[in-house]
Amino acid sequence: MYAIAVRQRALLLVSQGRSLNSVSKETGISRSAIRSWQSRVEPLPRLLTQATPCSAPTNGASYSYLLGLYLGDGCISPHPRGGHYLRIACADAWPGLIQQCRAAITAVRPDDKVYLLQRQGCVAVTSYGRHWTCLFPQHGPGKKHERRITLEAWQQEIVDAHPWEFVRGLIHSDGCRTINWTVRNGKRYEYPRYFFTNKSDDIRRLCTDTLTALGVRWTVLARGSDPFNVSVARKESVALIDAHIGPKY
Repeated sequence: MYAIAVRQRALLLVSQGRSLNSVSKETGISRSAIRSWQSRVEPLPRLLTQATPCSAPTNGASYSYLLGLYLGDGCISPHPRGGHYLRIACADAWPGLIQQCRAAITAVRPDDKVYLLQRQGCVAVTSYGRHWTCLFPQHGPGKKHERRITLEAWQQEIVDAHPWEFVRGLIHSDGCRTINWTVRNGKRYEYPRYFFTNKSDDIRRLCTDTLTALGVRWTVLARGSDPFNVSVARKESVALIDAHIGPKY
């Protein structure tokens, strides 16, 4: 069953002069479904009882981690017969991350099956369900960095209660722990450093706001003229992240 907002968006595209075929290809919704909504946008009463109402996730720690993963490397796509797929892309190089992602999805939605789809160089940790767009209202058309990303009040409450899990999800998706080096007085010095890299100003801000609340000192490094990189290099801040997150595995 498609949510009212999904139906209304499809009809809006049609009203802008788009063909049913093009709207169907963009949204993944069948042309017959869109055509039927032109006469009745509300779902039939018998369909309203087929899905249980959405509720806030009970496992806040797992949800906070999964939210970080979704904002970094996640996407949601519609199923032609209703419901949605949640997909989190995890590199083959980090088998531990794949298992953590799978465990988080199961903890958040115990009744939804989770399976792995192998892609070139990565695994799409995938789950089908009827509530992923409710759990991740940041879902929308286009790329995340091309639209506004903000947290709902209930999401922010969960992140505030489980901030390290949120930062762990962000770093596990779009971050890394590296060893930098420099030369001083002819001697090479090495030091650990964390990076979080994301094109979205809003997602980087969610990361840095949470780091600040946790007492982590950070800076922004530009890639060319674009400030895509959040860097944590101060010794005490790196040690703090190490104590709660550590490198991917």
